[in-house]
Amino acid sequence: MFTLYGIKNCDTCRKARKAMDGSGIPYQFHDLREDGLSAALLEHILDKVPVVEAINKRSTTWRNLPDEEKQAVDANKARELLLAHPTLLKRPLLDTGDEIVVGYRDGDYDTLAG
Repeated sequence: MFTLYGIKNCDTCRKARKAMDGSGIPYQFHDLREDGLSAALLEHILDKVPVVEAINKRSTTWRNLPDEEKQAVDANKARELLLAHPTLLKRPLLDTGDEIVVGYRDGDYDTLAG
């Protein structure tokens, strides 16, 4: 079973869920806004995704951060920010067990159905 991490009302997450549902791929959905992000889950994600790739710098959450916080982001500060603001994670994140696929474009999950 796959796990799809995202936010329910995110357009890209909707597309990813639609692709999973349309292909009959079994998955569970973890809503980062509703279900949150624990330190253990964050470390699980960061074991497979570099922290610099995990932060969504195009998000409203990032844009609303004070400039001092954005400029002082190192690996430890990034972890603190992600725990405090789970919606800063790029999304969707698909955990296949072997890897975590960041983002979604049409066709990305086609090979998972087989």
